[in-house]
Amino acid sequence: MAAFSGSRFKEFLKKYGKVALGVHFSVSAVSITGLHVAIKNNVDVESLFDKLHLPGLSKDQKNQNPSPQSPNPDGFLIEEPIEEKRRNRTAELAASTGGALALAVICNKALFPVRVPITIALTPPIARFLARRRIIKNRV
Repeated sequence: MAAFSGSRFKEFLKKYGKVALGVHFSVSAVSITGLHVAIKNNVDVESLFDKLHLPGLSKDQKNQNPSPQSPNPDGFLIEEPIEEKRRNRTAELAASTGGALALAVICNKALFPVRVPITIALTPPIARFLARRRIIKNRV
């Protein structure tokens, strides 16, 4: 889909109006619900956003502490491997930001560039379906 210019977007809203808003709010509700379920089930949403190259939550610098070293009797240092437990920042943020629902809404805001094309793609077929069922006026 090509980028919508200002005039094309106004024309789209004029043509589909309430249907487009309803579809957009429905897509947002599904997105928030899915994100809330994922966060409640301890899915690491931040790493998922990184994998999909989506802008997400604030990225902190990864800890790059050198491994601890112990001296050897002959004067050389021996590096001891550390088994580092991977932190789930999503769970930490859910606890610090007031809950999983608040974090789901924040993640939903980050997914706005994904939701708009979905809305644009779904609105015409839904409007045709509603017009066929005579739920809306047949002007589509």
